[in-house]
Amino acid sequence: MREGVREVAPGRFREVQGRYFEDFEVGHVYEHRPGRTITDADNVWFTLLTMNTHPAHFDYEFAKKTEFGKPLVVSPLTIALMTGMSVSDTSGKAIANLGWDEVRMTHPLFCGDTLYCESEVLDKRESKSRPDQGIVTFKTVGKNQDGTVVSHYKRTVLVWKRGCGPNDD
Repeated sequence: MREGVREVAPGRFREVQGRYFEDFEVGHVYEHRPGRTITDADNVWFTLLTMNTHPAHFDYEFAKKTEFGKPLVVSPLTIALMTGMSVSDTSGKAIANLGWDEVRMTHPLFCGDTLYCESEVLDKRESKSRPDQGIVTFKTVGKNQDGTVVSHYKRTVLVWKRGCGPNDD
C-alpha cells in the first residue's frame, strides 16, 4: 500500500494527509505536486477579493506601460498558493502556523505561468511547553514552469507528535 493511504475496511482506502513531528528529518525535501497554472480569473479575483487596488495586477492598459508589459500576479496569491500546495506534505497535521519569515519575491509571475513548489526541512525541535507537539521550520521555494525561482520563504509550524491530537477519521 502506498504511503499516505490506509485501509479502513477491506478494499476501502482513505487518504491520510500530513506527517507527524517524528516523520520530519532536517534536510529532507518534499516536491509538492501537482503544479498550478495561474489564470487571469485567479489573479483578478484574488486581487479584488483582498482589496489590493494596484492597477499593475488587473488593469491591462496600465500594465502595458510598466516594465513588464502585462499584469503581474499579485504577490499574496503566489504565497497563498505555495502555502496551500505544501500543506499535504508539511502542515497537514499542524496545530498552527507560527510564522512566515524571510518572504522574498525574486522574479515576476504572470497569468499563464505554472507554479511548482518544494519545501526543505530546516529545523525541528520538541515544544518546551507542549510535550505532545513539536515545532518544524521549512523553506518553501516556488518556481515557474522554466525552473526560475519566483518566491521563497521560511515557515514555522506547530505539529502533533505521533499518537497525539485528532485522529484521521
